[in-house]
Amino acid sequence: MLETFERYPLTFGPTPIEKLDRLSAHLGGAVELYAKREDCNSGLAFGGNKIRKLEYIVPDALASNTDTLVTIGGVQSNHTRQVAAVAAKLGMKCRLVQESWVPFEDAVYDRVGNILMSRVMGAEIELVDEGFDIGIRESWERALEDVKARGGKPYAIPAGASVHKYGGLGFVGFAEELRAQEAELGFKFDYIIVCTVTGSTHAGMLVGFAKDGRADRVIGIDASGTLDQTRAQVMEIARNTADLVGLGRDITDDDLVLIPDYAYPAYGVPSAETNEAIRLAARTEGMMTDPVYEGKSMQGLIDLVRKDYFPAGSKVLYAHLGGVPAINAYSYVYRNG
Repeated sequence: MLETFERYPLTFGPTPIEKLDRLSAHLGGAVELYAKREDCNSGLAFGGNKIRKLEYIVPDALASNTDTLVTIGGVQSNHTRQVAAVAAKLGMKCRLVQESWVPFEDAVYDRVGNILMSRVMGAEIELVDEGFDIGIRESWERALEDVKARGGKPYAIPAGASVHKYGGLGFVGFAEELRAQEAELGFKFDYIIVCTVTGSTHAGMLVGFAKDGRADRVIGIDASGTLDQTRAQVMEIARNTADLVGLGRDITDDDLVLIPDYAYPAYGVPSAETNEAIRLAARTEGMMTDPVYEGKSMQGLIDLVRKDYFPAGSKVLYAHLGGVPAINAYSYVYRNG
């Protein structure tokens, strides 16, 4: 589906699939758990799911004769860190707007983890005291105009690269890549678990797996806490992406499975259950997850297995999207492990 789209290679290649034997056994062994390690996909500042998306956005940025990538996220945004890394790789400037999306107080929250790496990579960072929203933000639009006013040529990348025209393509590619890996493995996964916030990771998967009738087997775990807005944005991106790639069928509401039960108490704030899930994955598999995204999708995966959501014998793939550097900003929570 992506043959006609230019791709700028930023990843190592297909991401590895790892069987999670000890976690599966700990949860009773009725379901086989695997992880596809998007957190190990690139050498660019620890990689992550946005690198896969940016491979299809960079060609447009280069063709547009721009010199500054401009994007937005929270203070501990994984996305902004990955955009900063790509800008450094391309020899471009980077302007990051970092809003106060997370109601979490830690003395070093704005000085460690993702934002530290963005600063080291030379990004210009503007901290803005505004709350969480997955939509288009005025602070980002002002930053674009400011770059222009100073003689720069900005390239606009929205939060999560999600509502960008090409934002869904990377995870259409994820589905195509997985089908090739399944052919080698000799089986197909029954379900794919993915964390959902700004929407284009989940939306790209919907389109990619719609090709072989598995769109509704992509189980989104909402971590936004803004369910209606997130659902609407995932559907809009998925429908636009389906048109773009010529899927040949409509994306319908029945295709989208988005479970809201694990986003509490707020975006970016881990619950006790999230923290338990982070520890369990770490202590059974040595696999680290973060408190904002992957910890919550891991919480969802563990809880769904315990509730027998998946039929016995199911093979369930956990899409590990990266983001672990953010855990450094929550050091007090994990001070005793």
